[in-house]
Amino acid sequence: MSEAPSTAVGEAVVVAETGQGRLQVEARTASGAILIDEPMSVGGLGSGPNPYDLLSAALGACTSMTLRLYAERKGWPLERVQVGVLHHRAALAARDLFELTIALEGPLDADQKARLMEIAEHCPVHRTLDRGSEVKVALAPSIAAEPSLAVPPEHMRDCQAASA
Repeated sequence: MSEAPSTAVGEAVVVAETGQGRLQVEARTASGAILIDEPMSVGGLGSGPNPYDLLSAALGACTSMTLRLYAERKGWPLERVQVGVLHHRAALAARDLFELTIALEGPLDADQKARLMEIAEHCPVHRTLDRGSEVKVALAPSIAAEPSLAVPPEHMRDCQAASA
């Protein structure tokens, strides 16, 4: 653990306990907030998705956005994308498994559907999970309650690059 402030540039999220229940927290971004919690069966209030639900949602959302951008760029008749994500890990030390099921609606031909399925594996969150990440931890006296959007969101930049 380090005490040096980060000079990294990127998208910030601030997570803080709400004081409601044992486990409920609020995650704030520059554009909104979401409650994160655990089910009542494990000591939470059941007031929001748990952290793994959010990770799965991020993967599904990024996949859908990347497919949408690619289909628009190609002028393909993709009417709707749905992505189901199942997350599983047998034990804490085991490797995580994310299984995606994708439904593509619209009058797409077999080649277009096949290409979209290839593009799904290029979404930025998929790549982040697939290659692993470096995580650094630092101690701070306090954290600003509201993250600022000091730079343009990296995610959309990366989705556009993946769909090119």
